[in-house]
Amino acid sequence: MKLQNLTLTTPYLNLDPIFYHEVHPTPLKNPTLVSLNTDAANLMGLDPAKLTANELEELLNGTTLLEGSRPYAMCYAGHQFGYYVPRLGDGRAINLGLVNGWNLQLKGSGQTLYSRQGDGRAVLRSSIREYLMSEAMHALGIPTSRALALISSDEKVARERWEKGAIVLRLSPSWIRFGSFEYFFHSNQHDKLQKLADFCMAESFPQFLETEDGYVKMFGEIIKRTAETIAHWQSVGFNHGVMNTDNMSAIGLTIDYGPYAFLDTFESGYICNHTDQEGRYSFDNQPRIGHWNLSMLGRALSPLITQEKIERELEKYGEIFTAKLMELLHHKLGLASEEENDGELFRALFTAMENGRIDMTPFFRSLSHYDGDKNPLLSLTLAPNQLNEWLDLYNKRLENNPLTADERHAQMLKANPKYILKNYILQEAIDAAEKGDFTLTNDLLTLAQNPYDEHEPFARYAGITPLQRQNLKLSCSS
Repeated sequence: MKLQNLTLTTPYLNLDPIFYHEVHPTPLKNPTLVSLNTDAANLMGLDPAKLTANELEELLNGTTLLEGSRPYAMCYAGHQFGYYVPRLGDGRAINLGLVNGWNLQLKGSGQTLYSRQGDGRAVLRSSIREYLMSEAMHALGIPTSRALALISSDEKVARERWEKGAIVLRLSPSWIRFGSFEYFFHSNQHDKLQKLADFCMAESFPQFLETEDGYVKMFGEIIKRTAETIAHWQSVGFNHGVMNTDNMSAIGLTIDYGPYAFLDTFESGYICNHTDQEGRYSFDNQPRIGHWNLSMLGRALSPLITQEKIERELEKYGEIFTAKLMELLHHKLGLASEEENDGELFRALFTAMENGRIDMTPFFRSLSHYDGDKNPLLSLTLAPNQLNEWLDLYNKRLENNPLTADERHAQMLKANPKYILKNYILQEAIDAAEKGDFTLTNDLLTLAQNPYDEHEPFARYAGITPLQRQNLKLSCSS
């Protein structure tokens, strides 16, 4: 299908006007298409071969509206670094409408009612990061929003310095957040809260419509999805950086990619956001914060669900998280069965990784080829004796593994990516893009979408992160 034949719907606008603000995008100066993601085009029912740069630039820049589109920003609140902010909302994102089950949203498209003192813009630096990472996370099997395309411009945007303005068109089955429910709970608009819950259920959890305790079941499913998504994060060393409740998806997706990072050397207490001075959103704190955020959501849903049932559902979080993480770690280590002491084996590994300052991704990829020769793995650690002891435990554990060596290697190569988009790699693409060269951005899109393949021309990105570029911290500014 061609872009001009696409028709959008806007069911969210059937809610009361307090839920949103109808606003048109503010175009950037001289937009330039940076990249098109053909996978996302297919999700929308579009034929990528029939998409032109000009029409994509006009769509992302807001100078062309698709049939049925009524642009709007969504209202919500949220706990930011643990403190409640009564009204936030889409301050620089504008929703275009729904197609094929995907809600289209422009990020960086200008001011809305919820911009507060912000300019409603996003810069090329952060836009490249969001565009590429949403696709990388999807390829890793992690629930996430997606991205169709990215434009740059001649518009100057003031951050720590003057930067180029940019817009990403991102997609999600829902943009409702924990903070959406908090807004109507804390403002004592409980009738609106129920309308939002009913809309969310119809949009994302239709299996619970017309069932007894439907709100309880929906809350339980949100808990399950959130716990499993965070388990996925931990299994690949992903640090979100800003797990505020307004950045938490009501359907358990990873959304709002700001100062995120993949671990370089394994550092359990790593903090990727230098604004987070207390380490609230450190890597090892993510599971606990996930539970805390869900408890805030439970509180917001308390007019619809009894406290007893809220607490009962929340109690399931830890078990769900642990079960999912254990499942993922079994796959990463090529273990086809479970044994009682596997938890101790996993903990011993991560202790050895931290003490040896081991780079997580190349280590697990190398382990995927392990045939008894310890030397390739021992070369990756600064604490070889401790890793050697762990490998002895692993060898013993493999004696009871039902898989053959070839079968184990095949499973592990599907579970342990060769490539993840570390911050230093993304920065190389950003530096080139700010000079007008988008080649590496598009190369990294291919790499992100196929992280388990070899990609020999990019083999340098599969190695240990250069010492001076390890575990960088970023700001929320974008």
